[in-house]
Amino acid sequence: MSKYDYLIVGSGLFGSIFAHEMNKNEKKCLVIEKRSHVGGNVFTENIENINVHKYGAHIFHTNNKEVWDYIQQFAEFNRYTNSPIAIYKDELYNLPFNMNTFHQMWGIKTPEEAKKIIKAQKEEANIKNPKNLEEQAISLVGKDIYEKLIKGYTEKQWGKKCSELPSFIIKRLPVRFTYDNNYFNDLYQGIPIGGYTKIIEKLLNGIEIKLNTDFFDDKENWKNIADKIVYTGMIDQYYDYCFGELEYRSLEFKHETKNVENYQGNAVVNYNESEIPYTRIIEHKHFENIDSCKTIITKEYPIKWEKGYEAYYPINDEKNLKIFEKYQKLGNKEENMIFGGRLALYKYYDMWEVIEESLKAVKSEMNNFKNNEK
Repeated sequence: MSKYDYLIVGSGLFGSIFAHEMNKNEKKCLVIEKRSHVGGNVFTENIENINVHKYGAHIFHTNNKEVWDYIQQFAEFNRYTNSPIAIYKDELYNLPFNMNTFHQMWGIKTPEEAKKIIKAQKEEANIKNPKNLEEQAISLVGKDIYEKLIKGYTEKQWGKKCSELPSFIIKRLPVRFTYDNNYFNDLYQGIPIGGYTKIIEKLLNGIEIKLNTDFFDDKENWKNIADKIVYTGMIDQYYDYCFGELEYRSLEFKHETKNVENYQGNAVVNYNESEIPYTRIIEHKHFENIDSCKTIITKEYPIKWEKGYEAYYPINDEKNLKIFEKYQKLGNKEENMIFGGRLALYKYYDMWEVIEESLKAVKSEMNNFKNNEK
């Protein structure tokens, strides 16, 4: 008999939700986490009465009411609306790309004027079927916006030229011909009051947790401690890189406490020129409108991923997806394994998608129990 029904590797959203739901159904779970705290990348730390997003800004948004209702069981959300600012040299622009951006760029006032300029710049570039991110971007917003607000930022973020990146990356960015600085189109959005860590702690209440515990330090032992393993780490690492390393992008975060009430006037300010090494500065107090005489900012520096670094973004180009498919086939053959989350499924997930996938995994497991009882 195994000691546990489930070993959950990683205490991010996927693992914590799965553990919570299984615990409710009287399944014995053990969660192991290599970091010194729970929460994975959504971990927030309270410093100077400010909830600091230690691994990058996490702004919750979704159109899925089931997911929204689920996560609200564990926290009250405020009405924070993501409206980033972009700085290119000494010029300031609103994001996402909307009529405010077009007015700031070209001095125009109507959607018709904006569309006319974008169409002319697209025709001048002679792009029929966009083959890469650069061509896709110019097709969507024209050359001027591409050169100032996309090119430098994107090449810093991914460490590759825009002409070498797949076009689908830029399709995530909204383009609208209204004066609307709301970055997301989703019906439900906000920040949990008190930070994300409180959500994770509620999810894991009553569940055994081992921190500072790396699955790979004693892999064979951990594989035999439970009936099933829920694995949320890098899938290529799980299989000892037998088909080669998948590529990721990593980030370095530099947190600074400033003795001012308000450093930049906005939670998210992007720095779009290539000469500045960081992509954005986050001022955390603006997420929850915290009243404090000090403020905390974080500069985000994209860096090349190497073994030992945290992997944040899968590089979903054709070469890497072919490698991932080989790992996925191995994973599909394992009856006692559940792979979940951004790294195990090698896919860029928003938070709501991680929650949805975890709940689907729970539902699948519960159906298996019912079928076995028949």
